[in-house]
Amino acid sequence: MNLIGSYMNGNYKVSIFDDGTKIRENDLDFFEPNTVESMDIKITNKCDKGCPMCHEDSKSNGIHGDILSPSFLDKLHPYTELAIGGGNPLEHPDLEEFLLRCKDKKFIPSMTVNQDHFMKNIPLIKKLCDNELIYGLGISLTDPTDEFIETVKQFPNAVIHVIAGLFYKEELAKLEYQDLKILILGYKKFRRGESLYLKDPTLIDYNILWLKKLLYMFKVNRSFKCMSFDNLAIKQLDVKNSLNMSDEEWDMFYMGDDGQEEMTSASMYMDMVERMFAKNSCSPYRYPIMDTIEDMYNFLKEKK
Repeated sequence: MNLIGSYMNGNYKVSIFDDGTKIRENDLDFFEPNTVESMDIKITNKCDKGCPMCHEDSKSNGIHGDILSPSFLDKLHPYTELAIGGGNPLEHPDLEEFLLRCKDKKFIPSMTVNQDHFMKNIPLIKKLCDNELIYGLGISLTDPTDEFIETVKQFPNAVIHVIAGLFYKEELAKLEYQDLKILILGYKKFRRGESLYLKDPTLIDYNILWLKKLLYMFKVNRSFKCMSFDNLAIKQLDVKNSLNMSDEEWDMFYMGDDGQEEMTSASMYMDMVERMFAKNSCSPYRYPIMDTIEDMYNFLKEKK
């Protein structure tokens, strides 16, 4: 585990390592940030998959965001983490140039792609990883084939993304005990995700329930090399209680709320297609991009 970089954010120090580990530390009993540490950044709404749960409502004729013109991105502090997505970010014609600029500015980009796009673009993705243009690679699961699993193992910082409610026991059986990293996302009842939920809420709710019941066994059996959750999954799966975590354990690992209920994390969502920002990608409350990230972050913190 090698240190990528560290910086002060408000009253605490942030250290980020090349295996994805982040450590916040101070001598107080609370953290008070004054700017973002990370953001989800949507760079395109173009995608040919047409996934029925897509909360971004991406389409094959979607448009790309302007990610090269001067903007707040030029004023971000070094080691800001950018979680790049879409749409299919691999389709953006300026992706590589954007990532080169991020590297020059010492940002820490990661990128999420669909499993099918991953399998069809291995040389490009390997190039981006090898040149340290992306650090983390998220892969949205569609079908855990043996070929896919073996390919993922070639990328040390790859994390398989699954959605609570759309993750099935048969898929779990294929992924367990393969030394894989997994990120469990909450089910987003937003845009197409809401329409899909209304078609069969019983099935989706049942899938969330069985996953919730199995979380503790994942922990005991060490089913995965690493298991993590977004804020929505933490709420839907009652992760603290499901994993039987003590208050001390929870305080050690929990990174704060991203605005599902209140905003205590140092993160936010940025839509470079519509030029809007929000607390998170599910929020219906979105605002025109401002001049600096501090302006936007403080604006969101004041919103109840």
